[in-house]
Amino acid sequence: MSRFLVLAAPVPLLVTVLFVSWARSILQNYAAARTIGIPIRIIPFGPFNPFWSLVDRKVALFLGRFPFIRHNSITRYNWRGWDIEDRWQSHYEMGDVFVLVTPQYNMVQINNPQATTSVFKRNTDFPRPVWVNDVLGVFGPNISCAEGQSWKMQRRIATRCFNEANHEIVWSETLGLADDMLRYWSSKTYIKSSADDIRTLTLNVLARAGFGKSVKFRGHEEEKSTNEIQAMSYRESLGLILENLILILALVVSFQTYMTTTYEEQKRAFAAGEKNSDNNLMTLLVRASQEAASEGLQGLTESEIYGNMFTFNFAGHDTTAHSSTFALYFLAANPDVQDWISEEIQCILGDRQPHEMDYRADFPRFKRCFSVLYETLRLYTIVPAVKWTGDRATTLAVGDRTLTLPPKTILLPSYASMHTDPKYWGSDSLQWRPSRWIKPGSSDKLGYEEIDMNERGVFLGWSEGTRDCPGKKFSQVELVALMVGLFRQWRVDPVKHHPSESTEAARQRIMNLIRKDSGWVLLLQMLHPERGPLVWRKA
Repeated sequence: MSRFLVLAAPVPLLVTVLFVSWARSILQNYAAARTIGIPIRIIPFGPFNPFWSLVDRKVALFLGRFPFIRHNSITRYNWRGWDIEDRWQSHYEMGDVFVLVTPQYNMVQINNPQATTSVFKRNTDFPRPVWVNDVLGVFGPNISCAEGQSWKMQRRIATRCFNEANHEIVWSETLGLADDMLRYWSSKTYIKSSADDIRTLTLNVLARAGFGKSVKFRGHEEEKSTNEIQAMSYRESLGLILENLILILALVVSFQTYMTTTYEEQKRAFAAGEKNSDNNLMTLLVRASQEAASEGLQGLTESEIYGNMFTFNFAGHDTTAHSSTFALYFLAANPDVQDWISEEIQCILGDRQPHEMDYRADFPRFKRCFSVLYETLRLYTIVPAVKWTGDRATTLAVGDRTLTLPPKTILLPSYASMHTDPKYWGSDSLQWRPSRWIKPGSSDKLGYEEIDMNERGVFLGWSEGTRDCPGKKFSQVELVALMVGLFRQWRVDPVKHHPSESTEAARQRIMNLIRKDSGWVLLLQMLHPERGPLVWRKA
């Protein structure tokens, strides 16, 4: 018994130490937040706590079942995705700016386009907390993790790589893969794997545009069967990780080896003066780095090339796949919008097939397809930007007030609020209506309409300022090409759950699936799109 007490004694001591440390951090951050002079809400855990992020949504939903704690800060603010449910409500209650106090950082929420634009413009005063993206440095330093002169150099080279020659590859590859995917989808009675198939397509586009390797599309049911990961016990999940650890390490080594081989091939070709006509990202990165060195400028190191290629692939794959999935399900629930964009596609195509289009002349004309992308990202922004004050206090004007923000204060532009605030978007701000992006009376001729971007700072689909997304147009080209490939002659509908379900009820069910079953994993996404199977039919 005495031995047991000795062994058990450190446990309550450890709990006490952790609690005291937590309480001290909360009190210190609360004191700092009070100096700002804005409304405060305290939450016990921050979104940067990796352990809390595993359970935050489940805990908040569980606590929300109890009436006496249903409306406290934990159930309202202490889970990733709260802002998608809250939208502008908290800002209407507390004003354009308020702060969430956590044990790690104070997080200032901003719903003011002028203040947000100022934050993005003043990159020195409000840098990105690059430590948020440290995980992306697994293959080497890259543009997501770099700061100062290193970031400027990498940004300069990355900008040269995301060019029209590379976008033309994205355009043609997406059109071809969309045709293959549509052939697969239309051969099935219904499709439950739409999100998985879109991920396959976006990955294949990256293989071609990133490394110059074309991969034929294979539908979800055509892929080699793999063990499905069901709800597992601790022992089973740990066993699965350990059993596949060698495979995971082998895949990392394989990816690294492939990048090394490609890098050496491109470096030798450049040194030999060979003209490589393929404008994939790997070739362009190596070429731009070698050209910079020959001009006496700093180019990317081998490690930085690997790091940036991994970042381009990680960021470009998941963001485009999730936004495309959202767009597809919104379209499935809105047949009138399908007809609307099809009208534009048919007009611009004329008698041509999609592969006969001239990317540079035709792509900018698909304004209605653009509007579908903008409207989808307005309601479900996949990767909101994060800023902070760094190591020194900084002032920020919000409305008629000038706030002094303490060091190490996180700034979060309230995307979900600004993107849906009725004072910017009208009384139907929560409705998915792509036509809101078409400037009224801009043109009576299809293919020549104009996009209305609204007031500057109220739409931040790809961030803003000097550190906006370098792959912005890459993703735009891919999603527009996907819509052109899918909706020229085909339409998509939700599958009815039972014969008595009306078509309208099925479409409303899909809208409810989007609204009630979307959340954060690594990025914002539909959590269970397979619950809304879709069916394709000829128009």
